[in-house]
Amino acid sequence: MPTSHPEWNVLENGPIEELSPRVRRVEGAVPRMPLRRVMTVAKNAEGGLIIHNGICLEEAQMAELERWGTPQVLVVPGSQHRLNARAFWERYEDLIVICPKGAREAVEQVVPVTMTYDEWVSDGVVEFEHLDGTREREGVMHIVDEDGRALVFNDIVFNMPHMPGFQGFILKHITRSSGGPRVSRLARFFFVRDRKKLREHLARLATLKDLNLLICSHHEVARKPAQALRQASRTV
Repeated sequence: MPTSHPEWNVLENGPIEELSPRVRRVEGAVPRMPLRRVMTVAKNAEGGLIIHNGICLEEAQMAELERWGTPQVLVVPGSQHRLNARAFWERYEDLIVICPKGAREAVEQVVPVTMTYDEWVSDGVVEFEHLDGTREREGVMHIVDEDGRALVFNDIVFNMPHMPGFQGFILKHITRSSGGPRVSRLARFFFVRDRKKLREHLARLATLKDLNLLICSHHEVARKPAQALRQASRTV
């Protein structure tokens, strides 16, 4: 995947989906790969928008988002998710950029970082935490509204169905990325230092009483999030 595309480059994507009163989601293409990437947009306590893993959309779709709220924060959730970060940063003046602490050096090759997950102050709606055992390279965003709590992951938890053909074979048997929810072999290799700590952290998140949705930055939403997290924890 290209590390960054500074222009407002629109690839194929789906519609803006409403998942809850404060959460919107868009699924789109990844250049030259069979993966689907996901942008999650949260409305904060002030009514501004927090954009997680920004995807460039057509102007009509961007206008739809902007009618919903003013973009205030761009979350670049990992070193491999910088593709459209520069384009968003240049489009919106005074945009706050946040990323995991362990990804800061890589993200700052593309955009200046305002703060890391551990420096964020929760507004009662959106909060961030690093995932244990990942060297602070990966984290999770929490969004709380009247429907409950949504957890937004990056590359640690995939929820990708099995695919046909040779690429599907690679994803299923070599990278162990499909057939989710799961932690892929690539994620374990690149991001995980302590499997036990990550496994325990995912299991703790599964016990949250208000847990309502699990959103992955690749492919499908898990509508039974506690079950999905327990399943993913067993693949670490």
